[in-house]
Amino acid sequence: MNPRLAQLQPYPFQKLRELFAGVTPNPELTAINLSIGEPRHATPAFIRETLGTHLDGLSHYPITQGGEALREAIADWAQARYGVELDPATEVLPVNGSREALFAFAQAAVDPTRHHKMVLAPNPFYQIYEGAAILAGARPHFLNTLAENGFRMDLTVVPEEVWDWCQLIYVCSPGNPTGKVMALEDWRALFELADRHDFVVAADECYSEIYPEEGSPPLGALTAARELGRDPGKAGSRLVVFNSLSKRSNVPGMRSGFVAGDADILTKFLLYRTYHGSAMNPAVQAASTAAWGDEEHVRENRRQYREKFARVMPLLQDVLEFEAPEAGFYLWARVPTDDAEFARELYRQQHVTVLPGSYLAREARGINPGRGYVRIALVDHLDQCVTAARRIAEFVRAL
Repeated sequence: MNPRLAQLQPYPFQKLRELFAGVTPNPELTAINLSIGEPRHATPAFIRETLGTHLDGLSHYPITQGGEALREAIADWAQARYGVELDPATEVLPVNGSREALFAFAQAAVDPTRHHKMVLAPNPFYQIYEGAAILAGARPHFLNTLAENGFRMDLTVVPEEVWDWCQLIYVCSPGNPTGKVMALEDWRALFELADRHDFVVAADECYSEIYPEEGSPPLGALTAARELGRDPGKAGSRLVVFNSLSKRSNVPGMRSGFVAGDADILTKFLLYRTYHGSAMNPAVQAASTAAWGDEEHVRENRRQYREKFARVMPLLQDVLEFEAPEAGFYLWARVPTDDAEFARELYRQQHVTVLPGSYLAREARGINPGRGYVRIALVDHLDQCVTAARRIAEFVRAL
């Protein structure tokens, strides 16, 4: 077996199960799970119907590149959302959810012949970044995102030799778990580094469509590239963007997303995927085409999240320290005790599950930047989220 598998750390939710082992939650209270970022709003009826009416597609092998209709729908959406014109044939690639593609991309992007191989990522982070780097034979290098720097990735603290060894950097904007959105100047600095040191920027934007103010979407990498005079689809842009329908359209089980950007990189990634065997189900392609073409259900989705934040944050503002996220559906909250102990006792006493922040991070430069925080995912329905917030407030006040 691949010896690199031994370097992988347990997934956060496995660690959470171990933390809760032997703990009996309060039997008088119903369970509320706000630990995992799994949307629980209803899947739009038109997506379900489209999926069902295209089941005859199961009798055909799908092509790895995806059908023309889906690629055009994604390109049309990107033009409307980001103001960029992507060539559906060469600059858009449908994938089976962003998680699968984020992992696979490192396997294709990292050059195994180079002596020093590094993949950079924010810290805390989506654990797929780390596993992808390790299994590609690279060493992860983490950039702590801290309250004192506004939860930004501070590119200035990275040693020059690390930039020289970097082949790929994962960025997540809006950020998981902080909800931080990269500003245009952040992108400018990152693109300049990518040009100088010849590495690829992998922009994870799966939370891009959940934001508080209708009509004011967060800045995306494609828009930033365009505003900085770069053609994001042109070979040599060094930019690849990942997005998904899971959060946007409440279809996490459909496993549908896309990769877009540098045409030369996507050509090579498509070659990799042809051998990897990752082609999207034809029925899922049809449903995805319909989903990317509709914004009404996405606006309704945002309305529900806005209502939850408006109801939940006032209940917690006197007991936990947090900032309203710029986008996404998480509260990244500082807690008054050890984060793992906080999560375990909250589960025991109030039957509410949150995720310890230290489980989402690694120790880097002497600290674990997730320690002392918990991630609260406002994914359940309004009443459940409000009830959970009241229980959390009661729990904290009793400490």
